[in-house]
Amino acid sequence: MKYSVFNNITLLFSGLIILFIIGPLLSMFISSSGIDLFETAKDKDVQDSIFLTLRVSFITTFIFAFFAIPFSYVMARYNFPLKKIIQGIIDLPIVIPHSAAGIAILGFIARDSTLGKLADIFNLDIVGSPLAIGIAMAFVSVPFLINSARDGFSAVPVRIEKAAYTLGASQIRTFFTISVPLAWKNILSGFIMMFARGMSEFGAVIIVAYHPMITPVLIYEYFGAYGLKYARPVSVIFVTVSLFFFIILRSISNRNRNAEN
Repeated sequence: MKYSVFNNITLLFSGLIILFIIGPLLSMFISSSGIDLFETAKDKDVQDSIFLTLRVSFITTFIFAFFAIPFSYVMARYNFPLKKIIQGIIDLPIVIPHSAAGIAILGFIARDSTLGKLADIFNLDIVGSPLAIGIAMAFVSVPFLINSARDGFSAVPVRIEKAAYTLGASQIRTFFTISVPLAWKNILSGFIMMFARGMSEFGAVIIVAYHPMITPVLIYEYFGAYGLKYARPVSVIFVTVSLFFFIILRSISNRNRNAEN
């Protein structure tokens, strides 16, 4: 990098931002003793909450991907009335307070709602179930998948799809054999971001399903009941597990990119 005052300033600011992100996390790790981490890792409640969080987030992301990916293609390829309004609606769960999102979801799935009454026919109560957790996770995280996949489809040249049509390929075949493979990098990136955002959700989940406890809710429970000393080790373990899965998924994504290149 060529020496200049501007480069020095940008490097300084970059270092401060990195320090701002790493500092609190590093402090949390340093402040947690090995004994506390070991004892916390053996706690069945902690283990169950981590498995529940990962399982529900992954299943939710996988299911919603079937609906979000075709929808992203529509948003990328077609112009229609109120498209900008629909795009704003897609981004709404990102910008509203997540406690408000939880209230909205609770009204949607409560026993006296249409969905709640339908579930009651089958003797099901959505509130306070893993299904409610999944709905809350999906509500706040699906915009990441939609927007990332939309950008991927937008980058696919339309002329390639039209060439496939002229050769007799149907829209469905063109979508699965040309559009999706070419937009796969963005789709996978969106999948990862939705999964990661879902498993870190707290505000919406705690309103619709305090029990069973996902790990963010368990951390809040431990902090309120026992204080920082007991909440910190759970946070360290969950951050470590989250980072582990995030690295694995990113590695798969990068491997696919390198293979294509």
